[in-house]
Amino acid sequence: MFMGASTEQGMDIATKSREIIRSLIGDDTKDMSPAERDIVERVVHSTADPEYSKLISISPDFVDVSIKALQNNEDILTDINMVKVGITQYDGNVYSYIKDDNVREYAKNKQITRAAAAMEYAANEGFEGIIVIGNAPTSLFKSIELVENGELNAKSIIGVPVGFVKAADSKDALSKTDIPHVITRGPKGGTPVAVACVNSLISTMKNENYYQLKD
Repeated sequence: MFMGASTEQGMDIATKSREIIRSLIGDDTKDMSPAERDIVERVVHSTADPEYSKLISISPDFVDVSIKALQNNEDILTDINMVKVGITQYDGNVYSYIKDDNVREYAKNKQITRAAAAMEYAANEGFEGIIVIGNAPTSLFKSIELVENGELNAKSIIGVPVGFVKAADSKDALSKTDIPHVITRGPKGGTPVAVACVNSLISTMKNENYYQLKD
């Protein structure tokens, strides 16, 4: 499967799309590793927005740490169900607690957003793996807080919440930590971006030539 394509016609469309994308953003990705380049190309493919090649920032350790977590079948935690549903081809567990009744009650009692409460709930449940946030800045802020306090074992964070209120600030905060991460600068982001990032990692992880691709 290539960029979601599984039929000959789909493969043809995906191949042509990637050729166009590379012609548009090649200069921005030429110094990236193949795995990093695939992340950016998938995001541009998913959004039809070449500007993302200038907005995406990937920490140097993000890909290797994330691939190792996926190889170990560690869990994936998403901020909302839409992101969870978009994650395909992964044999491990993918969780989203935002609609959990316990999270609803916890958020109400603590007067915090359900998105933030879901991260605290995950920490209490002993989550260990990759966090994927495409929509809720409060979820990203809370994840950073819990990880830095040693309460949440996140190996890496895909932090790409979309919006004009707190989204850019939350991503800027993540970029200043030692947590392996990928972010989009500014207000842009969202479910398609988050899903593209994690599905790219899964695809790379399943590529038997991954370690050759690194060289």
